[in-house]
Amino acid sequence: MSKVKYRYNTETLTYEPIEQGIRYKVKRFFQFASSSAILGIFYFLGFSYIFDSPKEKRLARENSRLLSQYEIMDKKLQQIQIALDDIQQRDEKIYRVIYQADSIPNSIRRAGFGGMNRYKHLENLDNADLVINTARKLDIIMKQLYVQSKSFDEIIDLTLRKEEMLRCIPAIQPVSNKDLRRTASGYGWRIDPIYKVKKFHEGMDFSAPIGTEVYATGEGVVKRVVKSFGGYGNHIEIDHGFGYTTLYAHLDRFNVKKGQKVKRGDVIGFVGNTGKSTGPHLHYEVRVKGRPVNPAHYYFQDLTPDQFEKMIQIASNSHQTFD
Repeated sequence: MSKVKYRYNTETLTYEPIEQGIRYKVKRFFQFASSSAILGIFYFLGFSYIFDSPKEKRLARENSRLLSQYEIMDKKLQQIQIALDDIQQRDEKIYRVIYQADSIPNSIRRAGFGGMNRYKHLENLDNADLVINTARKLDIIMKQLYVQSKSFDEIIDLTLRKEEMLRCIPAIQPVSNKDLRRTASGYGWRIDPIYKVKKFHEGMDFSAPIGTEVYATGEGVVKRVVKSFGGYGNHIEIDHGFGYTTLYAHLDRFNVKKGQKVKRGDVIGFVGNTGKSTGPHLHYEVRVKGRPVNPAHYYFQDLTPDQFEKMIQIASNSHQTFD
């Protein structure tokens, strides 16, 4: 038997029984259910805020692991960059120097990526800065590796052509000069014989009688055969390939034609006294990629170490040129 509940009526000052019909019970049920649902939602939200779900814990562990992997990758990329920098230095200062290959400027080796933002699709990721920085480093290294690979292809090609290059390098004196008595004036600042002022002498002078044979100092193709009354006078220029050219000036006459192939030791002309010259001699120049260099450094097939030192001394002591 259910208990009867009463409520106090302040107007009549009496206790009146509370009706507990179906409507009352349904109303009470919904009130209780609503309160329980609201309370449950608050408990759920509070629990979720304080404690991670198993799925969230798993995702957090995966995110932490990925973050660690990116950091490890970033360190490895730094190590790869250091190794690549060393390879590039060897390429520039050893291999390309040996084979007289053009230097690859840093503007090409380390060129960036222009145009649109290639990492825009990564900006919405967690730890976007780390991911983008790692992706950028990887792209730069890949590009540098491509440039270095092409550089080594060029070096390999030059290596395979080594024998041809050795035949082409100007490696002997242009006139017979075993006793070095024909060494007249060397490369560098000298007194001009006509104007009596210091002038940079871009070659070497060899004094010799008119008609003395002049030899091609390396294999190549005759680039120019010029007759002239001034400057170099009658002169020949030979293109040896691999960036080397040689010039033979103040000749009396020629023994080759333009376009003719010559070998080291071939007689290409004869010593004369033409052009801006104060006596019979041969003015000889060696150029590498268009720049004059000291010809004495290229007589390695002609001179012993002692003869080389003596030639340098003779050439240095001469303070005046013949042209």
